Amino acid sequence: MRLPKPNKIVAEKYVTGLSKFRNKAAKVKLSANESALGPSPKAIKEYSRLSKNFKRYPDSEGISLRKTIAKKFKLDLNRIILGSGSDQILELICKAFIKKGDEVVVPKYSFLIYRLYSQMNGAKVLYSKEKNFTISVDEILKMVTKKTKIVFLANPNNPTSTYVDKKKLLFLRKKLRSNILLVVDDAYFEYVKQKDYSSGLQLFSNFKNVIVTRTFSKIYGLAGLRVGWGYGSKEIINSLNQYKPPFNVNSPALSTAEAAIQDNVWLNKEIKHVKKWNDKFYKEFEKLNIETIRLLKSECCEINDKIILRKLLIAIQKIVWNTRK
Repeated sequence: MRLPKPNKIVAEKYVTGLSKFRNKAAKVKLSANESALGPSPKAIKEYSRLSKNFKRYPDSEGISLRKTIAKKFKLDLNRIILGSGSDQILELICKAFIKKGDEVVVPKYSFLIYRLYSQMNGAKVLYSKEKNFTISVDEILKMVTKKTKIVFLANPNNPTSTYVDKKKLLFLRKKLRSNILLVVDDAYFEYVKQKDYSSGLQLFSNFKNVIVTRTFSKIYGLAGLRVGWGYGSKEIINSLNQYKPPFNVNSPALSTAEAAIQDNVWLNKEIKHVKKWNDKFYKEFEKLNIETIRLLKSECCEINDKIILRKLLIAIQKIVWNTRK
């Protein structure tokens, strides 16, 4: 019997962060950068309210959530697209703008999903070098060719936690050809308070050849509901909408995200909590002589990964243990 043959793709497999360790649920899980405090109480209350009636299809256009996002960030409602997580926005970008033989540029140490969706859609992925685990605009520009279609980057970057300052990011867009799409992932922008930093949305909201993605999975604690959004020119958003499935964001996600994004008190509490524990972890790492981004100088020394992993686990164990006393 002959069976239908699926299309063959050459793409890496996305590997999720471990939720279990030795067949036990992880009490402390840092691998997926999930919210430390979880969702806003107002968001949880809204989800509970909706749980009494799931028989209706969601609003396929997500009008109410898009209006709330537009009002909060002073944006054009018609230039916002919603996705099942920001991952889906990135997938739609690749479907809409990449064809076989195109090239995309991503930093060497960056979110796996950029290259995964690019590869799925037939693109060749070129990796730009980083300097001390920081995205280098100059190195990105070196990788650009006549075939380059998209440049992906997260700012601040995942997983290195470093960022590109606003002047360099604007310089990158200026030096790229106008027909190269720049995708800026703002997933962690709320945690950066340095004066030389600006989010992608702040820098590029009026650019026609940039799209910015944001998510409710991180600081808003809604990773399990899968909801994100993107902002770009009407031309870009119209192109993505041609590929967007109907009802791609479910009703609980739409309404819960709307409640979450309006709770600024909980948002600020989350930011303060992460900063507090961030500082504690760095202090413990310094005591153990573990190389970190904060301590990196002009040259990065070579270190044994197994030793680092063991020391990191010991440090985390100590910190968690001390908090339970």
